Amino acid sequence: MSKVIIGSFEEFEKYVGQELGVSDYLKIDQDRINLFADATLDHQWIHTDTERAKKESAFHSTIAHGYLTLSLLPYLWDQIVEVHNLKMMINYGMEKLKFNQAVVVDSEVRIRVKLLSLKNLRGTIKAEMEVVMEIKDSPKNAYETNVLFLYHFND
Repeated sequence: MSKVIIGSFEEFEKYVGQELGVSDYLKIDQDRINLFADATLDHQWIHTDTERAKKESAFHSTIAHGYLTLSLLPYLWDQIVEVHNLKMMINYGMEKLKFNQAVVVDSEVRIRVKLLSLKNLRGTIKAEMEVVMEIKDSPKNAYETNVLFLYHFND
């Protein structure tokens, strides 16, 4: 699937209520989990101690931090939509976040995005998107959330 190209509010508005696309899968390996643990100072054993996790975790393996999976949104979003004529984009927030399933090490994840609403707030465009992170070969999603972005297009 090719990227959705957007250059203005009017072009963006055509997609309200529609699925914008699906990213490629990305593998979550132990190195990525360890780097995230180092960056966030969250070294809880369920994420970083592979031997203990094999023995004591309900997943029999380490799992990705929930916030690691959220932090992948910009990278995966970039695979779906390309915005031109943009001054800046701001992550504005999330609503209704629910983690549904742990992402076990070496799982592959991707996002599926639907544009729920678009509002022009005196030149600043507020986009609300439903984002679902899917886990390859799993019936349950990693999470579901509504993401809010603010777009400032060039005049």
